[in-house]
Amino acid sequence: MKTPFRTSFGAIFQNEVLLNSKRVAPYVVAMLCAGNALLWWAKGPATGQGWATNADFFIAGVLPPYSFLFLPLYTALMMADPAIRDFRVGIDPLIFSKPVTRAEYLLGKFFGNFFVLACCQSAFSIMFFVLQWIPKQGMVVQEKKFFLYPKHFFVFVVISHLVLAAIYFTVGTLTRSAKIVYGLGVAFYPLYITYQTVLLKSLPVRWRVLLDPLLMNWGNPWGYKRSAEVLNRLVIVYDSNLIINRAGMILLTAICLTILYVRFSMTERPGKAEKISVLNLSTAAEGVYYPEGRLQETEQKAFQKPDREGGQSAAQEPLLTRGLLTHSVNEGIRANVNKLIAALGVELRLLRAERSLVVIMPLAGFLSILEVAFYNIPPDVSYSAAYATNTAKLLLLFLLGMAVFYTGEAMHRDREMRIEPVLWATPVTNNVLLLSKFLSTLCLLFALIAIVGIATITIQLVRGHSPIDLLAYLRVYGLILLPTAFFASAVPVVLNVALRNKHVAYVVSIGLATGLFYLYNLGHNHWLYNPLLYRLWSSADLTQPSTLRMILWRRLYCVMLAIAFLGLAHASFKRKRGRRLTIGGRATAQT
Repeated sequence: MKTPFRTSFGAIFQNEVLLNSKRVAPYVVAMLCAGNALLWWAKGPATGQGWATNADFFIAGVLPPYSFLFLPLYTALMMADPAIRDFRVGIDPLIFSKPVTRAEYLLGKFFGNFFVLACCQSAFSIMFFVLQWIPKQGMVVQEKKFFLYPKHFFVFVVISHLVLAAIYFTVGTLTRSAKIVYGLGVAFYPLYITYQTVLLKSLPVRWRVLLDPLLMNWGNPWGYKRSAEVLNRLVIVYDSNLIINRAGMILLTAICLTILYVRFSMTERPGKAEKISVLNLSTAAEGVYYPEGRLQETEQKAFQKPDREGGQSAAQEPLLTRGLLTHSVNEGIRANVNKLIAALGVELRLLRAERSLVVIMPLAGFLSILEVAFYNIPPDVSYSAAYATNTAKLLLLFLLGMAVFYTGEAMHRDREMRIEPVLWATPVTNNVLLLSKFLSTLCLLFALIAIVGIATITIQLVRGHSPIDLLAYLRVYGLILLPTAFFASAVPVVLNVALRNKHVAYVVSIGLATGLFYLYNLGHNHWLYNPLLYRLWSSADLTQPSTLRMILWRRLYCVMLAIAFLGLAHASFKRKRGRRLTIGGRATAQT
């Protein structure tokens, strides 16, 4: 008997699930969703209200806001490039040479990735289900529930994001541009808010429910102003408005996939097709793609020898001479600085081509300014100091996470692409190879700090909390965040050099950070093992000469510790050396 999993559709579906199991993104999304549930449980609206966290109304009530907060971005991240990847890697002729139809290929890709996405999103409901057995003071818990969690999750989250996933998948597959999909994911929020406030607000309740894709308006008739006893006994029944809405979402999904089926071509479009070279920046399932000519030009600019006498550059010399240059090329500070600048330019270009930045940078900036944008911030020293302090504390975790991830990708990219021997054969010193990767991550963190700072000042102006004290922003960002970024960029470098495995370095970095922050929250936060000064400063401390002087010394300690880590990474960097040859009367090194 031929089962669905023994068909072409089933094979493609299973292959997509297998590929996603080897990516980092699904695990990160699942952890973020589970962490979101933990926050809702610990400090959510049920705290102090007498609401039962496993009551029917509460389970159904938290899912629409959860579906709105971050899931559109996660959906864009997972559904942007399942089909694009095959064309960019160049395996599409191999796939389409098999007996597979357009429908089997597209549906297998779509449902395979959407299944992984739904599994990641379900971490929210699974966490809430598990938390029923964890007692918490002041938290009301009823008898244990089982079926309510998957039922409400399917209705309020899965169907809502089914149509979003279909739109993202259709746009990404037809345009063959993941960045357009990421842009749609970011643009979803202002578009949805405008749709709610301008179009739906003036309509009757029935039409607001029927036309709301995320069902944010459906729970309003429950009346949260009722007593906790009434709400905890409330049984949620799906009415005709909700059923029609969900059927409409499934119909829209079918329409999107039908349009994709009609417009999709199993051959590469004619036109300005360029040969591509794949530079793997994250996992075996993902890649960043450069036109071949641009990649060669980038490599030449990065490692060419500056000509002081006006003659030919190293990039114009014969290949053998460029590959086996003398040690005299590495002599001189000026030459090393030029090579470092060129190598840094290559790393920044590769970093700019990283597709995840389109999602992570806006998300990190949005979350960092979320509190100052929508909540009242009581001034301590001044409004500027309060705004800067609030965003700096929220930005700390993003600086650490981005430093760990992007440094790991940069440190192992060359080995994964098997071009490490080529780079090691170039006439550059170890510090050029290491510092270029360190400085590229540092530039990224500085850019994020600058973006958040400009956005925070703009929000302060819009909210009318003037005057703007630029000196307060410079104190907080300059004394707290910039040394933190320097330290956060240096630690992953030494870990990746010492451990020589990207995933092991990720685990060790996350484990160290989690353990230290756990100790800090328990009160064990002495500045000697808390170089980030987590919970060891306030905006008032930056204005008093005595405490400011103490903070300056501690920030100097943080910078010196980072420099020591970079020196340890340089000393531990294992670059293979070969025997020496003599070519044309000149001694050379062969790797």
